[in-house]
Amino acid sequence: MTPRMVLEGIYTPVITPFAADGEIDFEALAELVERLVEAGVHGLISGGSTGENYAETIEERLALARFITERAKGRVPVIVGTGAMRTPDSIALAQGARTMGADAILLGTPPYSVPTERENALNALAIDRAADLPIILYNYPGRMSVEMGRAFLDRVGRSRNVIGIKESSGDINRLHLLARDYPHIQTSCGMDDQALEFFAWGARSWICAGSNFLPEEHIYLYETCVLQGDFATGRRIMSAMLPLMRVLEQGGKFIQCVKHGVEITGLRAGPMRPPLKGLNKDEKRELAQVIRTLKTAVAAIKEGN
Repeated sequence: MTPRMVLEGIYTPVITPFAADGEIDFEALAELVERLVEAGVHGLISGGSTGENYAETIEERLALARFITERAKGRVPVIVGTGAMRTPDSIALAQGARTMGADAILLGTPPYSVPTERENALNALAIDRAADLPIILYNYPGRMSVEMGRAFLDRVGRSRNVIGIKESSGDINRLHLLARDYPHIQTSCGMDDQALEFFAWGARSWICAGSNFLPEEHIYLYETCVLQGDFATGRRIMSAMLPLMRVLEQGGKFIQCVKHGVEITGLRAGPMRPPLKGLNKDEKRELAQVIRTLKTAVAAIKEGN
């Protein structure tokens, strides 16, 4: 069966720029959307955790999704995150996504409640019915404390809308499981330091926050591995990118790093909403150096050096 939507390329979970007073900076968001589309990313995600969805009201999340959808103007697909603690909130986001003409929704496990696989599946199917849009599942047990296991996938995977899964467990055996036992669900890389392995196992997309500020480099790795099948060069690119992955994933300040990375490119990202605080001077200096080194190394690879 051909999926309703094919996941190909780099999908950016867009940050939410905030002004100094904590309000959404829509002008800065418009500039970022244009930058990403012009750089060649293959899709945009609104309302992900990278966008600080946990610190936003449902009304704000819908306004952000609507704004991004309108600014994209059909040039790239827009996926709306529906993650929320309350099922009615997720349903409101799913229905809003359908009304505004979004292309798909991103559907994760409700945090904190720790549902069983059956409960989690019934929750997902309720959101599915509300949206009737293509769905990318989001497996992130490190944050949600629940894995989308076989019982969940067997039940939810029967829906024609479930076309993909963003796999962020970090467990390489999950990648093997999805590739072998659930080939009808397209696997998208959600663990940045495993992008090469995902591509080797047949994934054709990567949902990566770092593409907010390094879209060309992320696209280059995707094109090298997926379109050209050149994993020797892919390993060189990935090796150049791994120091950034370590800073993002292991420093405990993921969103802060992504937003400062956007600032380094010359665009506004603004502060985080509480409880998060920004990077200190040393952390900013380290991130800037890692980005400079990465860009230099990847440019040299492109030039054949």
